[in-house]
Formats: sequence, C-alpha cells, structure tokens
Amino acid sequence: MKQKPNLPFWSLWNLSFGFFGVQIAYALQSANISRIFATLGADPHSLSYFWILPPLMGILVQPIVGTCSDKTWTRWGRRIPYLFIGAAVAVLVMCLLPNSGSFGLTVSAALVFGLVALMFLDTSINMAMQPFKMLVGDMVNEEQKAKAYSIQSFLCNAGSVMGYVFPFVFTFIGISNVAEKGVIPDSVIWSFYVGAAILILCVIYTTLKVKEWNPEEYKEYNPVSEEKEESANWITLLKNAPSTFWKVGLVQFFCWVAFMYMWTYTNGTIADTVWNTTDVSSEGYQLAGNWVGILFAVQAIGSVIWAAVLTQFKNAKMAYSLSLVLGGIGFAMVPFIHDQYLLFVPFLLIGCAWAAMLAMPFALVTNALQGYGHMGAYLGLFNGTICVPQIIAAIMGGTILSLVGHTQSSMMLVAGISLFIGAVCVTIIKNKH
Repeated sequence: MKQKPNLPFWSLWNLSFGFFGVQIAYALQSANISRIFATLGADPHSLSYFWILPPLMGILVQPIVGTCSDKTWTRWGRRIPYLFIGAAVAVLVMCLLPNSGSFGLTVSAALVFGLVALMFLDTSINMAMQPFKMLVGDMVNEEQKAKAYSIQSFLCNAGSVMGYVFPFVFTFIGISNVAEKGVIPDSVIWSFYVGAAILILCVIYTTLKVKEWNPEEYKEYNPVSEEKEESANWITLLKNAPSTFWKVGLVQFFCWVAFMYMWTYTNGTIADTVWNTTDVSSEGYQLAGNWVGILFAVQAIGSVIWAAVLTQFKNAKMAYSLSLVLGGIGFAMVPFIHDQYLLFVPFLLIGCAWAAMLAMPFALVTNALQGYGHMGAYLGLFNGTICVPQIIAAIMGGTILSLVGHTQSSMMLVAGISLFIGAVCVTIIKNKH
C-alpha cells in the first residue's frame, strides 16, 4: 500500500474552497428560514415543523450521494460531478425561496410553495456539501486530515459569517428591510441572490483546481479488497461500523438537537427579549431578524478563534467536552440578556461548541474507518447522526415549547441542557475503534 503523500497547503485549501460558497447558502437558510416562514404566517408552535425537511433531505440524499459517488468514475472525478450538480440546483432554488410571498398566493399556498422550495434547496445543498468531506477522506493522509478538516472548518465559518450578515448589510446600504404583510423584505431576497452567485463561482473554482485520482491511483492509496468494497449494503455497513462511529453519533445527537432549537427559535427569542415584540410584521421583528444574522456571525467568528485554540489541546476528548460545556453555558445565558450587544458574549461561547462539532466528529470517524472501505457511503450514513436528531427535535419542538411555557426564549435553555448532556457523552469515546 502506498502512503498518501503530504499535500501542500494550497492543495488542501482547493479541496475545500467550494465549501465557502456552500456555507453561504447554508447560513442564509439557517438564519432566515424561521424568519421567512413566520413572515409568511406560520404559528410559533408549528415553526419547528418547517425544519423537518432540511435534515430529512440530508438523511436521504447524503448516503445516496456517498454510495453513488463511491462507484462513479468520470473524466471530472467521482465526487465533483455531484458537487457541481447540487450547487447548480441550489442556485436556482435560492432565487425562488425568498420570493414565496411575492407571487400573490394565499397564506397557505405561500407556505406550501416555500416548503417545496426549501425541500429542493436543502436537497441540493446536501448534494453539494457531502463531496467535500469525501474528497478529504479520499485524498488526504491521516497525518494531515485534522489540518484539512480545520481548513474546511475555517472556510465553513468564513462563508457562514458572510451569509449571516448579508441582510444586515443590505439594510444598512438602504435596501428595504420591511414589506407588506406576508411578503419577505428585499434585504432578505437580495441576500439570497448574491449568495447564489458566490456559491456557483466558488464551486466552479474547486471544479477547475481539483484533480481527483483515477481508479488505479485510488486503489494504490486506498487498498481495500474488491469483495469488501462491493458486497456490503447500508445495513451491513452499519452492523460492521467501528464503535467510534456510534459513540460519536451519540454525542452528535445532543449537539444537533441544541443547534436545531437555536436556528428555529433565536429570531423569536431576540425579538421578544430585546425588541419587546412578537408581531412578525413589525419593524422590530425584522430588525431582530437582521440582528440574529449578526449574532450567528459572532458565533462563527468565535468558532474560528476557538478552532485555533483546539489545536493546542493534547487531550482531544477534553477539548471536545469543554467546547460543548462552553456552548451550553452560552445557550443558558441568552434568555436573560436584554441588550443586543451583550448577546455577543453567549454567542461567542456557542461558537466554541460549533468549532468542535465541525472538526472533531469527522476526524474521529474517518480515522476509525481506515481499511473499512466505502468511505463515501460511511460518511453519508454518518450524516444520519446530524439529521436524525434534527428531525426528532423538529417533531418535538412544538410540544417542548408548550411544556416550557410557550416562550421561545425557554427553548434556549433546552438547547443548553442538551449540550451539557452531549459533553458528558464524550467521555465514552475511544480515539480508535
């Protein structure tokens, strides 16, 4: 077996650069979906149901993309064709989704249109996102894998910051941040347009710069027997998965429940606790929506800073657990802060948890999967540890909201508790199988 060569920095960078554009699209979605559907007329108790589709599409699409790309060999590579097609569809849908309230439809029809558009948007984002993780798994040796995923994490957070602040910036330069009832403001619509343009440019860059190995080269660096590579179905793969796959998955469950509730309820929380309004058509609610983007950008900046700190820890499990505890403290602080600028503190802490969630799970799992084959399929299946908890959280969101007093700010406390539990679960992970 040939040792995978050490790659220069810019080769590692090019492998993940398109992720910058994909994350802009993902950031626009995560920061604005609740705002969009609330503006269209969704009730807060049913708001989480609109968040079922994104992870549902992820759990359906990513294993399929992973499995199919494992068996795809073209002149453009095995992963990149899926990346390019997903990005192209995402661009189209990003131009439609924010216009859901602009076609003269009834409230119910506008919500359905938005829901269908969201389904296609998340399907395409997932299709574009997964190949980047697979490219690192395919082409980067174990020694450089943490560095490669750290670069991916940096680009992820940089793209997130840009996507999050777009509505605030466009409002600042004079684009309208209010609209008639049931219509999405122009500041949000133009954010999606510009995000779509950047996405396709970034993906074109990666497509032109990255040359994947051909089948013969791949086998030289990834020697897995043909029998092992061809015979396993998803159920067999899951049965044979290393224990690290499942233990990291348990931690992932509690982490992604927390962040699902952050994405779903932060807009309503900030509108209530800072702008003292629950009226979705009010100027205060839309200003809160812009500020949520700023807070999510602060979270992403905190994540970039903390990602650099994480590399200094000798004990990876301690770093992982501490990061989640800091994030849990951040979530617990949010309902009690009524100054928009003081909210920077908890969201910086939440960024610590996000940094660990982006880098550590895939590094732990891909290292444990060495020699198992089916890297794309396994990473697609591992995406279930991201999607399933979000689906469960979305289904339970309305019920939990009722149990904690019908105030969206209480869901931030639920998110904090979930991260604390995740931090405890880190202790059962072993660094190898």
